[in-house]
Amino acid sequence: MPQNLIEKIAQSFATKLKQGTRLHQGDFLFVSPQHILTHDNTGAVINKFLAIGAQRIHNSRQPVFALDHNVQDTGSGNLQKYTDIETFAREKEVDFYPAGRGIGHQIMCEEGYAWPGTLVMASDSHANMYGGLGALGTPVVRTDAAAIWATGQTWWQIPPVASVELTGLLRPGVSGKDVIITLAGLFNGDEVLNHALEFTGGGVASLSIDQRLTIANMTTEWGALAGVFPIDTVTFNWLESRAVVLEKRGLSGIPSDANAIDGASPRLNFGAISKLKHSAPFADPDAYYAKSLTLDLATIEPHIAGPDSVKVIRPAQTLEQENLKIHKAYLLSCVNARVTDLAEAASTIKGQKVARDVEFYIAAASSEVQAESESRGDWQILLDAGARPLPPGCGPCIGLGVGLLGENEVGISATNRNFKGRMGAKSARAYLASPSVVAASAVAGKIVSPFNYSGGSPQGEISLNTQQAHQIHDIVIQDGFPKKLSGRVLFCHTDNLNTDGIFPGKYTYIDSFSPEQQAAVAMENYDSEFTGLVRPGDFLVGGFNFGTGSSREQAATALKYCGLALVIAGSFSETYKRNAINNGFLVLEAPDLVRDLQDHYGRDKYTVATEIEAAIDFGSSSIDYNGKIYSLSPVGIDAQTLFLSEGLENWVKERLT
Repeated sequence: MPQNLIEKIAQSFATKLKQGTRLHQGDFLFVSPQHILTHDNTGAVINKFLAIGAQRIHNSRQPVFALDHNVQDTGSGNLQKYTDIETFAREKEVDFYPAGRGIGHQIMCEEGYAWPGTLVMASDSHANMYGGLGALGTPVVRTDAAAIWATGQTWWQIPPVASVELTGLLRPGVSGKDVIITLAGLFNGDEVLNHALEFTGGGVASLSIDQRLTIANMTTEWGALAGVFPIDTVTFNWLESRAVVLEKRGLSGIPSDANAIDGASPRLNFGAISKLKHSAPFADPDAYYAKSLTLDLATIEPHIAGPDSVKVIRPAQTLEQENLKIHKAYLLSCVNARVTDLAEAASTIKGQKVARDVEFYIAAASSEVQAESESRGDWQILLDAGARPLPPGCGPCIGLGVGLLGENEVGISATNRNFKGRMGAKSARAYLASPSVVAASAVAGKIVSPFNYSGGSPQGEISLNTQQAHQIHDIVIQDGFPKKLSGRVLFCHTDNLNTDGIFPGKYTYIDSFSPEQQAAVAMENYDSEFTGLVRPGDFLVGGFNFGTGSSREQAATALKYCGLALVIAGSFSETYKRNAINNGFLVLEAPDLVRDLQDHYGRDKYTVATEIEAAIDFGSSSIDYNGKIYSLSPVGIDAQTLFLSEGLENWVKERLT
């Protein structure tokens, strides 16, 4: 059966596949990614790595450590943490980039770790950015990172794949940031939630790599697990220009990293580029996509997202009419702090001054970006205008360091998130925009657009492709894994049930909280009667996007400790799914069953004990509820292996022994 690009890359990095197997959307597999990035959370991953009994990194070329989140903190505690991470990296011979070198995602691209056509993971949600270079970049949680260090592998499930066709050409002044803000605002009803995206269409060739990186980066905020551009001439040209930079840098005596030899990058070099030109994967012409979206680039104009949401957008010129005063402006982060971004901002405000009552903060995505911006003169133009420089790193984007939004302040930012309280006070309002709009607003003292457009609506469409991507055949059941399972159904109708509802945040950091205590507070914020309704072996059936919100593992383990056999939902937050599976807790999707239960029971009761026993047949991937058979997401051999091991950590321990 034909494969799309996502499926082909996943196939290339899958382990233990039987000969002739072709992977498709929905398949569960073990993968060995090309690289795994961790940042300041490396310390937490080290603790997990050691806790599972690991001593040796399986492949020291796989991990990459880059300190970037809290780089402004020079307190003894943070400095010691950074020293410990660096010491560990040296002991294990892992590539390490210290604070000040830049944001990890930018480094992954600059140094050739995010190589086109490869699977690259990061213990950070913006791993999607690597898709701008044609890599399948996707986030994992810390347990996965530790597993990859120890065994070289973790698991992945190929998500539904949607194609995003870009047609037409961008008008002058319209940026990649405007493209992704428009996409997130135009298709703002979770249309691509937990999907992987492939960008296609004639408009793609007109987009630079910097624009592609920006768009791919913010597919995270759009709700996707990956956003991948095709590998084309634009990609090859960027790689070749970068290879020249690395060669010059090597010859000048500055090593590219711990493994650079004779000035040549061990990854990004002309030999590797030549090989890529003859082997780069591409989607089959008749590949299946769950959804197809289109957007005419020529209909986009500069847009503003916010406040408090990436998916609420308005044209910049419309917002300008409101005379919305700002207090702070930001040009930084992994999404929009590259050379072209700084150049756009500098060109916009050259010879002008930042408004007297506005603080304008700038930070390059990496030390190399800052050096090039300085050599071009753009950095100095921004400083002359009154911008305040910060070190290359994340900083205010995640609410760390100086320059945060104060009570009731308004900020405009070229970052990727504007969630309430993320960049400072909860009462503050943050808006997102392109570098040019941010810079112009910093000078004007209010949100403005430096470009004059008519205010027409962007033109886009979406269609669903309902045919099956591939037929699910009977699943082979391993010894020890049940062929069938029965349990009484508990029904919680709520869609988007978040992790705070499942396991209250006030208990999250009580390290001594026992399994029994976790079970006792399960669903406390959702339904105080829940724990009294649960019987051992029950099936919990939830709504759609179950487990959205924070990444706390206890939202999965608390339900497991209640005695539930498993959770069935219309769909899951991918992070929740990873945490559940990593802890040996079954989570299965049956959207048709959920819709029928929602229609039948309504929404009057938070939890309904149906007193009806459902029967699951894992071999046929089906569930019998009240005499009706529903399709169920398959539990393949690899998934069964994890559950038989009672989770990823135990699976790793078994491999180590």
